[in-house]
Amino acid sequence: MMMQRVFLFLATNLAVLLVLGVVTRVTGLDLLIDPRGGNLTGLLVVAGIVGMTGSFISLALSKTMAKMSTGAKVISEPRSEVERWLVTTVREQARKAGIGMPEVAVYQSPDMNAFATGMSRNAALVAVSTGLLEGMSRDEVEGVLAHEVAHVANGDMITLSLLQGVLNTFVFFFARIAGALIDNALRPQRDDGAAQGPGIGYWVAVMAAEVVFGLLASIIVMWFSRRREFAADAGGAALAGHPRMISALERLAGDRVPPSLPEGMQAFGIAGGRTSLFARLFMTHPPLEERIAALRTAARQGPVGLRRG
Repeated sequence: MMMQRVFLFLATNLAVLLVLGVVTRVTGLDLLIDPRGGNLTGLLVVAGIVGMTGSFISLALSKTMAKMSTGAKVISEPRSEVERWLVTTVREQARKAGIGMPEVAVYQSPDMNAFATGMSRNAALVAVSTGLLEGMSRDEVEGVLAHEVAHVANGDMITLSLLQGVLNTFVFFFARIAGALIDNALRPQRDDGAAQGPGIGYWVAVMAAEVVFGLLASIIVMWFSRRREFAADAGGAALAGHPRMISALERLAGDRVPPSLPEGMQAFGIAGGRTSLFARLFMTHPPLEERIAALRTAARQGPVGLRRG
């Protein structure tokens, strides 16, 4: 259910980083922080500003992007008994979790999915698909809603933003270090020993390194996302009960309708993603079978409270 949210976050973050990268080149900042001049402290400062800015702009836009990409309609005034039940259920779960009342929305999609996103624990959005409402019992939907409310209560989006910001910083920093090393290796030194400005090899190497380091950073983000899914399942079980949470995941495991969330947003959805050996590195969700097994083990160990972090 978290997959869609994560995809939108990562896609927005990448777009912002690309724009900021272009700005540093156009304004000449890349020349001022050329690592060959030994100004590594300045480079790290600029990298931190660019990296954290991209991450937090993505977080600030997360609700807007989610609504736009899915066509989710926020329930401002319930127009049916189902909408009233949805709002009432989320309000009660939010109260139990100690967070502000999220916006509740429904979006048109045949697959059973849901997601939560937002800039803070008290200004979040919880959205469910029409396919989920039609394909699940109310007990199962309650389990799904509890999972999403647990994501909000755990502060997963904020933590993800901090993690992504740190990773952005190091991608920006080390890409330029790699660019300088490659450019120096490819260009002969001047006879008079004078400093040379960055050549075309520097810019090409920086862009290539940003892609490679960005890919490695994505693997770390996906690992974090998978870890937080287990925590959200546990939190959902604390809010709605293990039977509801397990039943919801079992119903998802039997769903044969392909997810309709944009691939970049799928990390925010409740349903899982790809399962091949290599693709597992880039999965936002653990396999449903593993999540169900973890919940069954926890249920045998007795009830626990909502865990954060």
